[in-house]
Amino acid sequence: MNKRALHDGQDDGLVPLESLSIRDVDSFPQLLRAMSKTAFGGRQLGEAFDILLEMSRQDSCKVVLTLSGAMTVAKQGRLVCDMIDQGLVHAIVATGALIAHGLTESIGLAHYRYDPTKSDEDLFEQGYNRIYDTLEMESNLNDVERLVRAVLTEQVPEDGVWSSARLCHDLGQKLCDLAEGPGILRSAFEQNVPVFIPAFTDSEIGLDVSTWAMASALRAEGADVATLQPDDIFQTVPAFNPFLDLQEYARFIGTAQELGILTIGGGVPRNWSQQVGPYYDITNARLGTKLTAPRFKYGVRICPEPVHWGGLSGCTYSEGVSWGKFVPPVEGGRYAEVYADATVVWPLLMKAVFDELG
Repeated sequence: MNKRALHDGQDDGLVPLESLSIRDVDSFPQLLRAMSKTAFGGRQLGEAFDILLEMSRQDSCKVVLTLSGAMTVAKQGRLVCDMIDQGLVHAIVATGALIAHGLTESIGLAHYRYDPTKSDEDLFEQGYNRIYDTLEMESNLNDVERLVRAVLTEQVPEDGVWSSARLCHDLGQKLCDLAEGPGILRSAFEQNVPVFIPAFTDSEIGLDVSTWAMASALRAEGADVATLQPDDIFQTVPAFNPFLDLQEYARFIGTAQELGILTIGGGVPRNWSQQVGPYYDITNARLGTKLTAPRFKYGVRICPEPVHWGGLSGCTYSEGVSWGKFVPPVEGGRYAEVYADATVVWPLLMKAVFDELG
């Protein structure tokens, strides 16, 4: 039996870890740098900090922030505003629900802590919509609908067709005029950051647009709405074209010298934003164009979804390389994946970034 030749990590060029000493830490940047020399989630967060700093310091790098999950209900909306105002984000791709719940803050409304002694049946009767441990009031959403309706009535796109980015822009402008509170769309409008909602109809805002269009059509017809059946009502289709979003985003990405992505959660926003590289590839293949296909060079993902379920929310950046979405690490791509609740680690990460950048 051959005797093993036991190696020393230092001789093999391995990177030694260092025990975290809180007494030696005086700032958030120091803390995250120290965590990068530990293990598990702490090391992941420290590496995320280093990558975010690098891509934030690259003037040629455009950063896409993708958002899913109830981050605005979870009171992370101001964090997004700060990132926009700091110039760390150049485009946002989000769920419609997240944007809708953020609008309630923008018009001076509140979310509330859920009382677990209350039944969901009682909550429904009282007009409280539960999101895990937090409540969104139905009356809040009615106020959001009035805001959306006002924008749809007062503003009409030049060609008469809406997209999510167009509506978010005009909602942001309206919020600036009202000046009732901070909000993602308000900051995005002020900093000229486009906001895309690819799964638009899967949201309160999408339903607001649809009911506005139906109400407008029924008023024009002078219909007796009390006598109408579903086949009569759900016929009107708003002047809304999601392909306007797709093409605007593709043009935006095409102007970037380098690309970075910061993903909170996963879902449709993550996939929609990342598919732009393959979109360029198949456009070249099917149209005969010679476009330079964009690939994300930097990526930071905060999401608890594990990879083994096979869904996009949990897939690795390495998997994305196989689709042509990301620059391979051997060619300079830098990626960090933090498997954690964003409400726990995202504020710590951004506090360190803000403090470091000044």
